[in-house]
Amino acid sequence: MKVLYFAWLRTKIGVAQEQVEPPADVTDVGGLVEWLKTRGPTYAEALANTAVVKVAVNQEHVPFDHPVSAGDEVALFPPVTGG
Repeated sequence: MKVLYFAWLRTKIGVAQEQVEPPADVTDVGGLVEWLKTRGPTYAEALANTAVVKVAVNQEHVPFDHPVSAGDEVALFPPVTGG
């Protein structure tokens, strides 16, 4: 699974993207985010407030209960405002 981080999430975590292999019990976006938090203090800090984390799976905005699988591209980013 490819995970992309944008804006301040990328800055706090320290990488723009990475390939991950979450455990088999990670079946949705919420589970993925919770698992990512266990990968270290930078992840835990960046993802502490999931209310300000938006997600896209395969370039489609999705809720935290959306399923994920090994071949997916998951993007994590802060809310976006237009102007």
